[in-house]
Amino acid sequence: MEICCIGCGYVGLVAGTCLSDMGNDVICIDVDKRKVDGLKKGVLPIYEPGLKEMVDRNAREKRLTFSADIKEGIQNAEVIFIGVGTPPDENNCADISAIISVAESIGKYMNGYKVIINKSTAPVGTVEKIGKVVKSCQSKSIPFDLVSNPEFLREGQAIKDFTNPDRIVMGLKSKKARQIMLSIYSGIARADKPIMFTDIRSAELIKYASNAMLATRISFMNEIAQLCEKVGGDIKAIAKGMGLDDRIGPRFLQAGVGYGGSCFPKDVKALEQIMKANDVDASILTAVDAVNEQQKKSLLPKITKLVPDLKGKQIAIWGLAFKPKTDDMREAPSITIINQLQERGAKIRAFDPEAQESAKRVLKDITYCDDPYSTLTGCDALVVVTEWNSFRALDLKRVKQLLKHPNIIDGRNLYEPQEMKKLGFKYICVGRKY
Repeated sequence: MEICCIGCGYVGLVAGTCLSDMGNDVICIDVDKRKVDGLKKGVLPIYEPGLKEMVDRNAREKRLTFSADIKEGIQNAEVIFIGVGTPPDENNCADISAIISVAESIGKYMNGYKVIINKSTAPVGTVEKIGKVVKSCQSKSIPFDLVSNPEFLREGQAIKDFTNPDRIVMGLKSKKARQIMLSIYSGIARADKPIMFTDIRSAELIKYASNAMLATRISFMNEIAQLCEKVGGDIKAIAKGMGLDDRIGPRFLQAGVGYGGSCFPKDVKALEQIMKANDVDASILTAVDAVNEQQKKSLLPKITKLVPDLKGKQIAIWGLAFKPKTDDMREAPSITIINQLQERGAKIRAFDPEAQESAKRVLKDITYCDDPYSTLTGCDALVVVTEWNSFRALDLKRVKQLLKHPNIIDGRNLYEPQEMKKLGFKYICVGRKY
């Protein structure tokens, strides 16, 4: 099948690459010519495990191509995926201007029947707006169908999530579009985790509601962790006990320094604004966001408990990306934590396996190090911010030797408090006895 994916960011690039790997001929379009030129040379704008190898293979086999010519992409494909960004505007609403611009181009350049599929996360009613814009930009009436096909890609596991999904949600009206979508996804649909067909508006809301629920679980556990620190209790034990309840389940019950990234912060705020715009009380979402912002700031009192005067002190940071297996710095808790430390005069040495180049665009006056151990040299404390697996199995005796003072503030509960105490560390974590 001839497919055009418009947008070579996270969603569009992953979708286009995976669709080409399924045997389709895919052209990925982006207005950023530098990004396109890089992709043609095998230089990816994002880090995602396994993605470069898949891009290189499908480009080499000529199933996957890249272009800045949107007219070419639209006219050569029957199926068009929209995967452009929808960043928050000044009111925390999703900015759909890029989607509307794509819709204008589709209307202007379409030369035959198209299935137009929106994968960008956008407010309810956006797909209907796409249809109106396409019609208004046509020089003559050409039929098309609209589909809402939200993405549920976790950064760091995006290829697995696309090719082995929990569910595939499709909001549509047309029988013809349904058959085409079934054809596209037939290779990955499974009986136990099926394709779910629904109306367009429900599909748009499923994406927002899913992310908001996951964010709610995280903020709830962070509040319980705060209670544990006041009255005693172990948040790890509490999470396990809760997760054994089939009605709750174990996922997204880990306390830490708050969530970040391109989805949860943006989508919680956007859904909150959608609800308010429709005169629906959004108290839960307001609280979820407020708790998360508070949690990002919660490490500073723990740090100053061990290092009361931060002026001139050297602090080591392990982990900059908002989560492991990505270089994404959007809304990363590390930004808040490092800014707080620098405001109090601390000097920062930092290491992240993938995100250091991305971090340089948003964080200043930091010494970036080549590995976890070199980060520690002469430091008064180590702060663990991102739970990279490589941090779990390091030589803690060596860590203690390298630190100027054996202070560790663990924002992701990577280590066992009693073990750290035996090793001679002054150790503080989140929601656990230490």
